Amino acid sequence: MAIKNVMVIGAGQMGSGIAQVCAQSGYTVFLNDLSADQIERGLKGIKKNLGRAVEKGKLEADAMEETLSRISASTSLEDAAEVDLVIEAAVENIAVKADIFRKLDKIAPAHAILATNTSSLPITEIAAETDRPEKVIGMHFMNPVPVMKLVEIIRGLATADEVYKEIEEMTRVLNKVPVEVNDFPGFVSNRILMPMINEAIYTLYEGVASKEAIDDVMKLGMNHPMGPLTLADFIGLDTCLYIMETLYEGFGDSKYRPCPLLRKYVKAGWLGKKSGRGFYEYQ
Repeated sequence: MAIKNVMVIGAGQMGSGIAQVCAQSGYTVFLNDLSADQIERGLKGIKKNLGRAVEKGKLEADAMEETLSRISASTSLEDAAEVDLVIEAAVENIAVKADIFRKLDKIAPAHAILATNTSSLPITEIAAETDRPEKVIGMHFMNPVPVMKLVEIIRGLATADEVYKEIEEMTRVLNKVPVEVNDFPGFVSNRILMPMINEAIYTLYEGVASKEAIDDVMKLGMNHPMGPLTLADFIGLDTCLYIMETLYEGFGDSKYRPCPLLRKYVKAGWLGKKSGRGFYEYQ
């Protein structure tokens, strides 16, 4: 099966980034979200990214217009009836994703592959909500999507080999590097990254050092491009907490217990860059 038409569900930072790279690679894309306003914000971000590439001489103005022309706004999942692949990039919540996949299973053509961009949730559990578990797969992009090369491709228990190969090939068409990962909580990326961030938060919580000092140690001593507390703010502290809870529940190991300070910040609404305040303040 040749993938030509794609629906991306979720017009936030991840979804709009996925829509952009798909459209730039020649795919026709439906960018779907609950409201036209949310989609417009996503499209505005795509235009900004492409415009910046044009200004830097990395993209021709004609190519920018061609890319934008391949993206259509969609506020109805019924548009999935016309696609070969759906990439779901909605909120990191198992109940929300399960509901979306139940609906997609009834709407999408029988040949269509249903992929989720989940960063930690079990692919097998999401696939079980459908009558096509062999066509459900994880396709975990990194943020920011247009820049980062890695895509974790996660097989569920029933994912067919041909579906994996199809998604692996598409990932290369997107100029990304596919890495095969099995279906464990947090996969590889967040199983390693999130406990490090959580430990950095514990280090702050216990008064070992200031937030600036903790970030400087990891940047200057470990050659990380961004300190873990700054990175947590960019990811979103609510997302960090949800992933740590998924790891804690999935493995039943106390080493994944979310730091109380992380819980406190999320309850306060200090979610990081997107809310204007997390470990740092943002204008």
